[in-house]
Amino acid sequence: MHRNEIVVSRFLSEQLAPRLLWDIEVDGWLLLGFEHVSGQHANMSPNSPDLPLIADAVVEISRTPAPPESVARRPMAAQWKRMVEEESRAAPPAGVDPWSAEKAELLATWASRAPEYMDGDRLIHSDLNPLNFLVSDRARVIDWAWWRTGAAWVDPASLVIRLIADGHDPEAAEKWAFQFGGFAEANPDAITAYCASLVRLWGRKFPDTSITNAARSWIQYRLT
Repeated sequence: MHRNEIVVSRFLSEQLAPRLLWDIEVDGWLLLGFEHVSGQHANMSPNSPDLPLIADAVVEISRTPAPPESVARRPMAAQWKRMVEEESRAAPPAGVDPWSAEKAELLATWASRAPEYMDGDRLIHSDLNPLNFLVSDRARVIDWAWWRTGAAWVDPASLVIRLIADGHDPEAAEKWAFQFGGFAEANPDAITAYCASLVRLWGRKFPDTSITNAARSWIQYRLT
């Protein structure tokens, strides 16, 4: 994870993320030193003043070139394909919610399609959540350990779920995400497939959390 941060840090502007000032590896320990940045974690609730600053940061990510393949290969589609295939081979998790159990076959069908829509060369943070924004006069994005390359709609789509978890209804959350070209121009099936894959994956790993419940609310909205 730390090595991933080292690789991507030189491609991130000071507007977008705290600078990596140094790294040192001694006796099996790898330590990174980042610029100190003041701020608070993001508030994503409806009408939050942080939302426009978060949107600016998402736009900045979309404008940032990903590390070239000669530096690192981290395609989102390949990672997602492995995860979805592993989930499809596993027995249904115990205690899954009744709706997900009833729609298991439909969700699995949609989830299996998600990786085919993820190919792309855009920089993807892949873990945008309130704790990974530091908000002051602008929003900076931290914790780049899971960065990938892929389609431009992925980061805005992940934020839709965070918005729903923080009190937005699915329609309003999607409307907010439509300000980003990558999301607005995406194949609608890509968004549905991605959401279905998250319900499957998170239903096993985090069965009763706000983000899993938010993903389930979103897929129910999209399938009605």
